[in-house]
Amino acid sequence: MQSASSSASASASASASSASVSPASPLVPRTPPSSIDLLLSQLSRSFLSAVSDGHILTEVEFPPLPSEVLEMDDVSAYDVSRENVRLAVEFARGIRKDLQGLQGDKGDKGDKICIMVPDRAELDIGVDMMGGDIGGNDFFRVYGGIELRALRGVQDDGSGKGGGGAGWAGLFSGAFGSRGTVNPVPDCACYIICIASAQELPDVEELYSKTGGKVPIVFFNLKLDTLRGDLGIPAFPPKSLHDRFLSRVKPVYYLRTRQYSRTTASPPFVVNYQGCLFRSYPGEWCVLLDVGDGRFRTVQESGRRPGLGEFKGMLNGELEKRGVVEEEGKTLKFLRTGYKTQTWWEAEREVTDGASVEWRT
Repeated sequence: MQSASSSASASASASASSASVSPASPLVPRTPPSSIDLLLSQLSRSFLSAVSDGHILTEVEFPPLPSEVLEMDDVSAYDVSRENVRLAVEFARGIRKDLQGLQGDKGDKGDKICIMVPDRAELDIGVDMMGGDIGGNDFFRVYGGIELRALRGVQDDGSGKGGGGAGWAGLFSGAFGSRGTVNPVPDCACYIICIASAQELPDVEELYSKTGGKVPIVFFNLKLDTLRGDLGIPAFPPKSLHDRFLSRVKPVYYLRTRQYSRTTASPPFVVNYQGCLFRSYPGEWCVLLDVGDGRFRTVQESGRRPGLGEFKGMLNGELEKRGVVEEEGKTLKFLRTGYKTQTWWEAEREVTDGASVEWRT
């Protein structure tokens, strides 16, 4: 069995410069980082550059743990959530000073960065992971100016426990629709949304609306591509949420690896390969083929985000060009890929609610 891949590294921690850079600048990386520190340094720089250019809704997506760790049987969703919260804290520490500098002397200048988890139950879990005690507050101060809070239930009833709360009372209040309210946090300079599901996306939209669209909101490792696929399913938010809100979310740092295999008519009969879709704002979207030993071959760079089916097709085309696999005819290609290679939200279609193309660029 032949392999054309090796694991791409990812995770992070560091500070960044707020200076704007052009897509052609050597400061804009075109391949994945080789260390945790370098990843968050790139991430912080990309985010600050996007905020400087006026982008309020932003997305960052990268593997919170190395791929070989994520594939281990004993790694749970709890472990991934804990690491995402930890990385969000490190990201907040890296951007706080420069973010305040970008705000200048605006009247709505804030001095807090709020890491938002879905509800009070998740907040209690997050605080417990950090070995802290929330006491009688409805937030946990991680560091000076960096707070962990609940997205729904923030300062909603004056009890200091948010709406619904944890335990049996919170369970039943949530089941019957009384889960507290979504309210902006006074003096907040940036919201970082963590470990939210598709069910919480309308809450994020409500927060955006209540801030008047003036406070940056970061979708932090939420796997929005997956959450968009849940829209429209019974008991989930409607598909219109993408057109109305999620389409405005700008991917400013994106690192996603995919592993595939392809059968061949001659030995070794199965070829395993891996690729990476990478983007660091304001740079272009890079389709990269992993050629082993931490090295990548650039397949395409574009200002437009390719769909997942397009991405796989580009990697296949590069393998054929390099002679790793034989070129397929149209019939074989159709049998392998099928008729539909795009998700409903990737496809070019007539949309409503003032849909944006920010998610593509």
